[in-house]
Amino acid sequence: MFAKKLPAFIALITLFTFPNGSALAQSQNEKGIQYDAMLSAYKYPFDVHSYNFESQGKALKMAYMYLPATSADKATITLIHGKNFNGAYWEKTANFLHNLGYGVIIPDQIGFGKSSKPTDYQYSFAAFAHNTQGLISSLGINKTIVIGHSMGGMTASRLALSYPEKVEKLILVNPIGLENYLQFVEYKDIGFFYNNEKNKTAEKIIAYQQKNYYDGQWNDDYETLAQPLIGWVNGPDWDKLAYVSALTYDIIFTQPVIEEFKDLSVPTTLILGTRDRTGPGRNWKKENVTRELGRFDLLGAEVQKRNPSITLVELEGLGHLPQEEDFPRFKATLSDVLN
Repeated sequence: MFAKKLPAFIALITLFTFPNGSALAQSQNEKGIQYDAMLSAYKYPFDVHSYNFESQGKALKMAYMYLPATSADKATITLIHGKNFNGAYWEKTANFLHNLGYGVIIPDQIGFGKSSKPTDYQYSFAAFAHNTQGLISSLGINKTIVIGHSMGGMTASRLALSYPEKVEKLILVNPIGLENYLQFVEYKDIGFFYNNEKNKTAEKIIAYQQKNYYDGQWNDDYETLAQPLIGWVNGPDWDKLAYVSALTYDIIFTQPVIEEFKDLSVPTTLILGTRDRTGPGRNWKKENVTRELGRFDLLGAEVQKRNPSITLVELEGLGHLPQEEDFPRFKATLSDVLN
């Protein structure tokens, strides 16, 4: 249902020729994968709808997918995406949940996916949470289970902190933000992140994800998930998109949620792949800081010290995307948490 994959024989040749993924990036460039700012040519797995609203004096469009519940006794679950993704990567999880009877809402946050991407918007986790609860309310849903992954975990946490009456349960899957990064790293201006984004290539994207997300492995499924970002880098709107991306990098550092985990009042579960070492800012730590950022094998216990009511589920040997690395194991874990 996603954009067309490379033919199997090409993928096989590239993987054997360049095991670190460089040939895969090259072959994707040669195929001319390009997407505009709205991912107009990139097909999502389910019908895409628009929640139109006004925020900060701007008329905005929030794209979302919605699968209504098929069982009267099942809740509606909201799936919140991470920084380098959009709602489409939740396809397997959404199908699994919907087959169990749950309703599923999958929004693209403002600045991501098929949603509006203003360059003069004050991006914040509070705004993301406010926009998301507005979408949920517009669908006539009073309460939802919220699942957030990676940066989506920071949005989901803010949603639960700001609107606890709307959140039945909070489930965080390898969220970033379990550390207050600016305690350990130097502040970087938005221009710093903009320059970093402008220097991205297909090859760099694949090399980063292969190393940091998948423990050096790469396959067709991982490739498919990387295609929207690669298509943007190759596409006509990357200058604008790079700046929007820089704005949302800034909030990871300047708008921590971890200090408020003690105030979470809704049932909360952390699902952590313990191999994950995602640590924003680790390359510009403050002088004399010895802490190793992104130790997800240790972060769960640290979070529980802040709030002992948080349930911790650790998935040994899995990394930043346990829902992609080992979906059978992830869905079994998710079923246990939901039940």
